[in-house]
Amino acid sequence: MKSMTGYGKATVTRDNRELTVELKSVNHRFLDVAIKIPRSFVSCEDAIRAVISKGVSRGHLDVYLNYTLVGDTDKRVEVDMTLAQSYVEAAHRLSLQFPELHHDFNINALMHSGDVLKVEQVGDDGQLLRSMVEEATALAVENLNAMREREGEILRRDLLSKIDVVEKLLSRIKEFAPRVTEQYREKLLARITEALGDVQLDDAKLMNEVCFFADKSCIDEEITRLGSHIAHARTILASDGPVGRQLDFLVQEFNRETNTICSKSSMLELTDVALAMKNEIEKIREQVQNLE
Repeated sequence: MKSMTGYGKATVTRDNRELTVELKSVNHRFLDVAIKIPRSFVSCEDAIRAVISKGVSRGHLDVYLNYTLVGDTDKRVEVDMTLAQSYVEAAHRLSLQFPELHHDFNINALMHSGDVLKVEQVGDDGQLLRSMVEEATALAVENLNAMREREGEILRRDLLSKIDVVEKLLSRIKEFAPRVTEQYREKLLARITEALGDVQLDDAKLMNEVCFFADKSCIDEEITRLGSHIAHARTILASDGPVGRQLDFLVQEFNRETNTICSKSSMLELTDVALAMKNEIEKIREQVQNLE
């Protein structure tokens, strides 16, 4: 289980070239990759996205790339041997033609002769750079996921503790549930007695009214489904794959059942516990948003 927030960095060095890839991820409903790299590496964007998609399923990722040359491999000197030979032959002819002149034509003079030496820019090997980008990105994803897994484990423990709280609140709701109908019968009987005084009550009608209320306010199904959701949440949290979307959906079900209990409740104590449960479920929802 992983958090969606994290940072990963990796550097690859080859042939006096150094390439660094940095990844920063935050929460997002889907996988969203924003690549911020030099224009000379635009052709590598597809490779970067392919590598990231293999290791990350959700989150917004900012990708940064830095490329430097460690040595002077970007330039090279070319010698025009044909032209150099022509200079040497010309110097020899001149020395024969003018023997009285001092002959000091040497290698240094030849190198300074026009166009004998040319400094050319060496083009980068596109395949080499693409390979470096893929390797650095893969390593950065590993480092990113290592951090996301550490944070994910912290979130797992926190979520499990909150689910324990929800389960304890559900136990209290179970205790209050049978008392709802009895409390309603007592209150209804007290109001009728106060209104009618000594007039004899029709027990059958009173029982019908109580039964109708009991059926309308019954929360047994909601309690059962909440218990099932708690067990399901623990199963999901025990898995290793991406769980954020599953838990997000399950939290919605938690909320639905708790809202129903609140709407059916006519007992203050039960309502207070259900509201406390809603508050805890909201905390779970907020944490779930951080999970991949």
